[in-house]
Amino acid sequence: MGPDLKIKEDPQLVEANVQEGQINSAEGLQRRLENRHVQLIAIGGSIGTALFVTIGNGLAAGGPASLLIAYVLYCGVLACINNCLSEMIVLHPVSGGFIRIAGKWVDDALGFMVGWNFFLYEALMIPFEITAINLILGYWRDDIPVAAVCVACIVLFAYDPRATIPFLPGLSTFSQSDVVTAINALAVAAYGEAEFWLSSGKVILIFMLFFFTFITMVGGNPAHDAYGFRYWNDPGPFATHRTTDSLGRFEGFLAAVWSAAFCIVGPEYIAMAAAESKRPRTFVKAAFKTIYWRFVLFFALGALCVGIVIPWNDPTLQAILAGESNEKGGGASPYVIAMSNMQIRILPDIVNALLITSVFSAGNTLTYCATRSLYGLALDGRAPKILSKTKNGVPLYAFGVVMCFPFLSFLQLSDNSSQVLTWLVNLVTAGALIDYLVICITYIQFHRACKAQGIGRQQFPYYGYFQPYCSYLGAVCMVLVLLFYGYTAFAPWSVETFFQNYTMQIIAPILYFGWKFAHRTKILKPQEVDLVWDRPIVDSYEATFTSPAPGFWAEMFQMFRFKRPQAEPVDV
Repeated sequence: MGPDLKIKEDPQLVEANVQEGQINSAEGLQRRLENRHVQLIAIGGSIGTALFVTIGNGLAAGGPASLLIAYVLYCGVLACINNCLSEMIVLHPVSGGFIRIAGKWVDDALGFMVGWNFFLYEALMIPFEITAINLILGYWRDDIPVAAVCVACIVLFAYDPRATIPFLPGLSTFSQSDVVTAINALAVAAYGEAEFWLSSGKVILIFMLFFFTFITMVGGNPAHDAYGFRYWNDPGPFATHRTTDSLGRFEGFLAAVWSAAFCIVGPEYIAMAAAESKRPRTFVKAAFKTIYWRFVLFFALGALCVGIVIPWNDPTLQAILAGESNEKGGGASPYVIAMSNMQIRILPDIVNALLITSVFSAGNTLTYCATRSLYGLALDGRAPKILSKTKNGVPLYAFGVVMCFPFLSFLQLSDNSSQVLTWLVNLVTAGALIDYLVICITYIQFHRACKAQGIGRQQFPYYGYFQPYCSYLGAVCMVLVLLFYGYTAFAPWSVETFFQNYTMQIIAPILYFGWKFAHRTKILKPQEVDLVWDRPIVDSYEATFTSPAPGFWAEMFQMFRFKRPQAEPVDV
């Protein structure tokens, strides 16, 4: 019997270990993420380059009205899924997040399937982000060595530059030996600090674009043209796509929905960081609760702004949709295209520069989540056990495996090989939708277990309203998107397009049933679900805090209160 099981069985042992600080971690991980870290991880995980660049494809295909409606509706669907995930994760902030919860409460085979699905999605997106860096740099000049950029990105994803900048806030939490190596640089507090600053760049960029939209639409542009909502009237609110008339407008709306499905994300990243939050029941709960207004502020308002600044029939925008444009990096952003149309200087370069912080933030988050998902798989025997080894709170071997994937970015050195990289990314894009479907299935089982075992959910640290209806709505919507978003492969039939869109939908059942038959797992009955699990450990850990949890703005104030470091004692 391991030490964790002993702690669960003996409440006095739980209290003793908490007092001694022996479980100030989760299965070897360290609880070091502050409130500001978790909040910015929530923002950084939800805002990607798609909100600034590829959102233009949804506008070109569907028009401004279709884009806004699609993004608002999909934000509602993701809000339902967030409502499911938040209740489970705040109650059980375990390492591995929803991956381990699915295996613990539904079926071990489901945990195996969603774990490897999430890992492959995160890991294979890392080289794609490095490719995006090269494209962004190509906006300024084409003679930058691609291989050099790949090497630099790999080093930066693995190494924390704060090791050479000792005056940055938050560095006092590390000893010198903690930051001189690349492995220790990926410690959770270093990740949280890096994500805090990188996500801040995203926030600056999106608000800058919002202000750009408002100022120019009321006449603050070189031509002093107060164009307002002109492009909603001419060329019109709805575009046709693939076909004409009503069917074409409906297909345009579907294209906008698919755009929203791969742009709007976020709750899963909070879940992966919950086990390393300093005060999970407070910080993680706050991050989940603020996701709702972030959906409205960032995505719904972002879709509205894009439809204001540029018409859907803009020639450059249509060429990008058709794959006939040579625009690179920020040059493919509808905002940058609008700035060029208005003959605005300098601002496009600032947007492109801030896009680099967005991509680095994405790479930082992808590396972190891929490492923690692989580590969570290893904890429950769904991956080699050696991957569960940690050092200074870092899953050492899991991190080593993940850092092999960025080297796939070198495929872009050859035109034929770069096509392979594009294929790999296209193959795993459905992985996020499968994750959301599993979250809904897990919550349905969780809700049934609470009801069967006579447990009132109102007593939980986070109580999700409108349940289980949110989980049913989320599950139905995810199934529909997974089934139909690749419908263009059938008209006309294209083998390449079919496998690009439906490979993960085929692989997921194979992973599930393969593990199920090999290990003879079973779907748990509601009465068999262990709703206690790690709750006593987390409850006792939270009970050790006697002071109220600091708020986000209080932490921000404290962060910039620089204090002169005290001299360390010297051995004599």
